[in-house]
Amino acid sequence: MANLKDLRVRITSVKSTQRITSAMKMVAAAKLRRAQEQAIAARPYAERMERMLGSVAESISDISSAPPMLAGTGKSDVQLIVVMTTDRGLCGGFNTNIARWTRRRVRTLISENRQVKLLIVGRKGLGILRSEFSDKIIDTIEDTAKPAPSFDIAASIASRITSMYENNEFDICTIVYNRFESALSQIVTPQQLIPFAPSSLESLNSVENDTSENTTSINVAYDYEPEENAILTDLLPRNMSIQVYRAMLESFASEQGARMAAMDSATRNAGDLIDQLTINYNRTRQAFITKELIEIISGAEAL
Repeated sequence: MANLKDLRVRITSVKSTQRITSAMKMVAAAKLRRAQEQAIAARPYAERMERMLGSVAESISDISSAPPMLAGTGKSDVQLIVVMTTDRGLCGGFNTNIARWTRRRVRTLISENRQVKLLIVGRKGLGILRSEFSDKIIDTIEDTAKPAPSFDIAASIASRITSMYENNEFDICTIVYNRFESALSQIVTPQQLIPFAPSSLESLNSVENDTSENTTSINVAYDYEPEENAILTDLLPRNMSIQVYRAMLESFASEQGARMAAMDSATRNAGDLIDQLTINYNRTRQAFITKELIEIISGAEAL
């Protein structure tokens, strides 16, 4: 039978944990609202930017003369995966889901005799993937969301990726992050950054072209000034920064939603455990009282 003192100590400990998880839930909920607003506000701009570049890219007749970030190297031997994780834990399956997708992708590429490089954003990703892919991790970027994601940090990450590409360190770059859906739902989303792929915009274009029955589709030819190559040379690096920034905003909002849900669940579980321990404590205390009464009565009858 458990000792009453041990039960009291454990009840006190669980109550302290419950207060901590409740406070973390409220902090995450406060951060979530603004993070959600920023993520949702960034989507239209990033999608329009991507769609506009796709339209310009499709007008180029000779892809071999296009800027390198659009034309690519013509190979897929070396692939860079930018893994967007968090610096802090206690956010449910947020980092686990990203790591699971990354493991599957890396194993698939290795089976196809591809060389893989991992650029990890967030120290939690390093902790999860280091044991299996330590030889493929080229660097870790930490503290990108203190106190919130900034465009300057996104631009520096994009600049580093661009510099690596210009130095022929990889052929294809893909970023993977959690896209915010709701506080309870985050979707692991991979997005190819280099080379820029207009085909990835088919879903966006289908939404844009989904008009009413009375609307007639009209094909319009555009003349660009300056020429398409000059526009793409200038805008593709900017698009890279914008897409990285969107991924950071989506990831930050998803992190707060996942943490709020995880801490809410932990708080409720702590409450259930406290109730169970309290019942156990009362039963144990009653058993000790009953035992003492029996001993007293037995002693009295013996006299």
